[in-house]
Amino acid sequence: MTDTAPPVPSAPTAPPDAGGRFPRLRLLASFVAPHWRVLLLGLVLGLIANAAGLATPMVTKWVLDSLGASASMTGPISVLLVLVVVGAAISLWQWILLGTLAERVVLDARTSIVRRYFAARIGALTRRPTGELVTRVTSDTGLLHEASSSIVGLVNGALALVGTLVLMGVLDLVLLGCTIAAVIVVGIIMATLMPSIAKAQEQAQESVGKLGGALEGALRAIRTVKASRAEARQGDKIITTARESASHAVRAARRTAQVWTIAWTGIQLSIIVILGIGAWRAELGLLEISSLIAFLLYAFQLMGPITELTQNVTALQAGIAAAARIREIEAIELEHRDPVRPAGPAAAEPARPDGPVLALRGVSARYGPDSPHVVRDVTLEVPRRGHIAIVGPSGAGKTTLFSLLLRFLEPEHGEIQLDGRPYASYTNDEIRARLAYVEQETPVVPGTIRDNLLFTHPDASDDELRAVLAAVQLDEKVAALDDGLDTDLTTSQVSGGQRQRIALARAILRTPDVLLLDEATAQVDGLTEAALHRCIQERAATGAVVTIAHRLSTVLDADQIAVMEGGQIRARGTHAELYATDDLYRQLIEALRIAADGGKPPAHVPAERITPVADPVIHPDPALA
Repeated sequence: MTDTAPPVPSAPTAPPDAGGRFPRLRLLASFVAPHWRVLLLGLVLGLIANAAGLATPMVTKWVLDSLGASASMTGPISVLLVLVVVGAAISLWQWILLGTLAERVVLDARTSIVRRYFAARIGALTRRPTGELVTRVTSDTGLLHEASSSIVGLVNGALALVGTLVLMGVLDLVLLGCTIAAVIVVGIIMATLMPSIAKAQEQAQESVGKLGGALEGALRAIRTVKASRAEARQGDKIITTARESASHAVRAARRTAQVWTIAWTGIQLSIIVILGIGAWRAELGLLEISSLIAFLLYAFQLMGPITELTQNVTALQAGIAAAARIREIEAIELEHRDPVRPAGPAAAEPARPDGPVLALRGVSARYGPDSPHVVRDVTLEVPRRGHIAIVGPSGAGKTTLFSLLLRFLEPEHGEIQLDGRPYASYTNDEIRARLAYVEQETPVVPGTIRDNLLFTHPDASDDELRAVLAAVQLDEKVAALDDGLDTDLTTSQVSGGQRQRIALARAILRTPDVLLLDEATAQVDGLTEAALHRCIQERAATGAVVTIAHRLSTVLDADQIAVMEGGQIRARGTHAELYATDDLYRQLIEALRIAADGGKPPAHVPAERITPVADPVIHPDPALA
């Protein structure tokens, strides 16, 4: 089997932000860089639309001059109409083009993040609140929508501003000087306020991420919240985070309002000054009335580029903050995907049918470079057939062993082997195709019962599905539902035990080489538990079953038991052997109120269920014997 997982797309890598503003701008630009052709077309359309708008006051002056000279009005009026129609059509085209571009940029960013999530290491994801991860895909990428076209808007607005000022200079240099002075004053004030807008936007987005994480966690534990009468306290805690987000957003809104007010007020005051000075110059005969009117039209039109610049700079600030948060996702560590194939004769060496299917050789692991070891020097062999139970107190490292076997976690020292070959020589898909896993929380995926059962093997037939449902005693329950296998689990009432059975049925579909069960009988009743034990025994007869066990019945059914403490395997054997020789195991058993004498089970437990097997299926490590 080859590793056929799709590649993880990502936008071009941006230069690191050294604290300046231009690197942050390049960070945002990296999201739209793949669409540079569309951006270029939008820029050209914007220039044409600006040219049509800039020509309008000049044509108006032509109309007024023709009126004063009693000349024909047909030419100038026709040109005015053409400019209006062409400008409207091009503006519509540009609007649609940039709107489509914005949606594509958002889609690309969301695709990149989602692919990154599913390619990331388990630990890298679980260290972050789920709600915050969701916010990166939904809220943060949404801010790229307006910001993606803001770069084009900034260029168009700047060119329109420059073009307007040039044509103003053609009409009258004195009035142009007054206009430029006003623009400079407005620009300085805007530049002073803009950094605070960016900071407030970034803080608001951070608060939204925290809000999502807190709300998701509280809703997941809603039963505990209500049973603890903590609805008000938990609600107040989350609302406090929402208020922090609102506070930052209000601060950004205030700054934005100040920028807008200054821009509009500055232009209006400039127009009043221009009107007064222009009227004075016209009275002195230094300026024609038609030129003054055209100049005033440009002055009013100047509000367009300034407004466009203000809007786009504001959107740009929000987009930069979002882009920085999205780029943080690229720091999430990915799973190792490239196998190191053995060279020479070892590459063609077949699996050893007489050897263990899985083996851990002196494996140590931890969840971070500064974290303590959760598994230390573990040596364990899993035979091709049989049932192994792993027991121990909480924090002993039991679930970490499963994470290592499933390659959710890489060992720091030692080696894991599959069919006698190191894990490093396999892809993740090749390893996981040989294993099936039932989590302790037994989550069901969104969709129907059929979707859940087909999650690992989408091509399984209905007969196969009915067989595994019968194996976990859910066939009658599912058959009684109105929609049967097509019952939507998101709307139906499914108990914890039924979820666990659905997860087990999904795992035993097309019997895997190794079945990993993390306390698969934790939420089932006694009768269903007996049926599940029969199912496990059947699978153990044809393949390997490894369980993390807390209940006595699971322990008694195991061919061999490994006792873990402090990340190490301290003892191995059968129930009777361990009860007689290992103090920790005896304490664990007696904590379950099981009175046993000399390793004998209570009267209600058949003695044959703990008969030691003649051939141990776990080879003891001499160093730990």
